[in-house]
Amino acid sequence: MTSPTSPTTHVRAFDTTAFPEPTLVPVNGVQLEVFEAGRENVGKPIVLCHGWPELAFSWRHQVPALVAAGYHVIVPHQRGYGGSSRPPEVTAYDIEHLTGDLVALLDHYGYEDATFVGHDWGAMVVWSLALLHPQRVERLIALSLPYQERGERPWIEAMEAVLGGDFYFVHVNRQPGVADAVLDEHTARFLRNLYRKNEPPRAPQPGMALIDLAMAEEPLGEPLMSERELAVFVSAFESTGFTSSINWYRNLDRDWHLLADVDPIVRQPALMIYGERDMVARSQRLTEFVPDVDVVSLDCGHWIQQEKPEEVNRVIVDWLDRRDATSQS
Repeated sequence: MTSPTSPTTHVRAFDTTAFPEPTLVPVNGVQLEVFEAGRENVGKPIVLCHGWPELAFSWRHQVPALVAAGYHVIVPHQRGYGGSSRPPEVTAYDIEHLTGDLVALLDHYGYEDATFVGHDWGAMVVWSLALLHPQRVERLIALSLPYQERGERPWIEAMEAVLGGDFYFVHVNRQPGVADAVLDEHTARFLRNLYRKNEPPRAPQPGMALIDLAMAEEPLGEPLMSERELAVFVSAFESTGFTSSINWYRNLDRDWHLLADVDPIVRQPALMIYGERDMVARSQRLTEFVPDVDVVSLDCGHWIQQEKPEEVNRVIVDWLDRRDATSQS
């Protein structure tokens, strides 16, 4: 389906400096650091799943808006991030573990299903959750990363054949520890250079873009967030390092195998939000795999919910309201 035009739901601006206090929740053999708000809105759970290298704090603009719209908002630091567990085994970050954490989180709160929202890597987890545990997903919303077709070759193997060994997805798999060490040494500079908006147009770089960003003296574009907000991310990754979160990438070929026998069609209602200047490729066959999908494009780059928070809030709340109205009619 094409995108709905002007959303009509009004979502007021909120104080984005406030964020819920965390709770450690035991799930699936690990502990997740979980931030929740709107517990009084029992029966309307919505789970927000961050990407890489992000945090639950990436959803700071959405939490109050969704609470005001009547939702019980649950925002985990997924395994490998923040105060959540960081298992040492690489395979502990495969898609079965990541989706299993979310299922166990629903069990903890006593919900049969929920609306799931994911950005970047979080979108990959949410798409996979809809395939592996379809009964636990009522609706899903993806930002930036569309549904990924499984294809005939494992994902890293296919990327290496086309983009070469220096492409960062391939590099972190074939040379474990190299990128991790550079990012750990230059955490503040890397995140300062990564979290930008209004960057000048440029072609995708085939080389090791993460290391290049960590070493660049002058970032492109404008800061995405205030120094105070950026400090939250810098402090968290200086504490945890990057290896546990990069281990998500190191499971992509394993994930490809784990999804081999799964029905590839997402049958739940879905909303796909693209950034028009995002370097992540759009799906040309999205409706073949996600037949009940609405698509919206916003004038922004990759960090969609942080770059265009009011627009994202309006789009999400309006879509949820319309879906509720449709299901009740």
